[in-house]
Amino acid sequence: MDILVVGGGGREHAVIKALKSSRRSGKIYALPGNGGIAEDAECIPVKATDIDGIVRFAREKNVDFAVVTPDDPLVLGCVDALEFAGIPCFGPTKDAAIIEGSKVFSKELMKKYTIPTARSEMFEDPEAAIAYLKDAPYPAVIKADGLALGKGVVIAKDFDEAKAAVNSMMVEHCFGKSGSRILVEEFLEGPEVSVLSFTDGNIVVPMVSSMDHKRAKDGDEGLNTGGMGTVAPNPYYTEEVAKECMEKIFLPTIQAMKAEGRTFKGCLYFGLMLTKNGPKVIEYNCRFGDPETQVVLPLLVSDLLEIMLAVRGGTLREDMVRFSNGAACCVVLASEGYPQKYETGFEITLPETGADEYIYIAGAKKEGERLLTSGGRVLGAVATADDLQSAIEKAYALAERIHFQNAYMRRDIGSRALAALKANAEK
Repeated sequence: MDILVVGGGGREHAVIKALKSSRRSGKIYALPGNGGIAEDAECIPVKATDIDGIVRFAREKNVDFAVVTPDDPLVLGCVDALEFAGIPCFGPTKDAAIIEGSKVFSKELMKKYTIPTARSEMFEDPEAAIAYLKDAPYPAVIKADGLALGKGVVIAKDFDEAKAAVNSMMVEHCFGKSGSRILVEEFLEGPEVSVLSFTDGNIVVPMVSSMDHKRAKDGDEGLNTGGMGTVAPNPYYTEEVAKECMEKIFLPTIQAMKAEGRTFKGCLYFGLMLTKNGPKVIEYNCRFGDPETQVVLPLLVSDLLEIMLAVRGGTLREDMVRFSNGAACCVVLASEGYPQKYETGFEITLPETGADEYIYIAGAKKEGERLLTSGGRVLGAVATADDLQSAIEKAYALAERIHFQNAYMRRDIGSRALAALKANAEK
């Protein structure tokens, strides 16, 4: 089967490598892809948000299957357009992708179907929001309603920070239309867990849990980023917690979307907080997470393409999705200064990789035979092993063999997970 993958980051590189190993996989196209993805797929310079261009290319090449991974094209209706053109797709329709496209929608869905989440209030008027925040408990969480490149959430320590966030989103329109409505939520405490899941709209099959590291600097200091690294599985996500999440969150969400006439087929991401009152939903994503995908897919034993075809066809079964019992770690190598100002255009030297090592390229371009940095997050160095400690050590050893000027990485990816494992063992 000839496959088209929409997107051009490290997540897409992980998806493409997994698809490439499928026995039914033929030619793979990436739109737009990147300089590193070009080693595994033919990259076509069509933007992920150019829906007409994507459909036109798919028709011209007569592709057999399309995988739409980024949030923007999903929310814009890329799957709908491809399916209308006769191209079978993995990914939710526009009606279903709203679960990420509008935080107000997802919050109202959770309220209506009693899915555990943080208490919240919605505002369309900045003055009303500011008046409410004068007497709100702090910290308070302020969220822009729409997509904001993962930056539409502010945890305000006090009223001054909250007011500034409201003005930035609703008055200065720093996120455009995405900030025309906001949510003010209670601040939840507890370990965070990311759980990606496959769903065909009828059943939901969770993947291996993971732990993301969003802050730029060691010790979870510094600015929020798109993710500086991940580990899987997440030691806080026990069998008991998983059972509770399935009963109270995963299945109810799928059933709620179906009841609303928005049947969700694809990868649904659950961002969870394990509070003292049980697991609660922080956010939904309508697609594979980044960089969670980079640690989850290397542990997948099953054929990804077969799973995706079953999801699209409504024939998914739990026994189709099998993962190894090992662990994985992803260390992101970024350009110094990310997520603020940084320089690009430096040559990347990549080592040979072993059987349990993976390099997923995110921000790089090809110039002749040279691979050059072209983004903030440049690549992910990933390793799998029988246990988490070994996976972390192997991932850092791989990262040390990768070279480019201006490279920066956190040195403590997985340390919280290891501490949790140690605490569990001592109980």
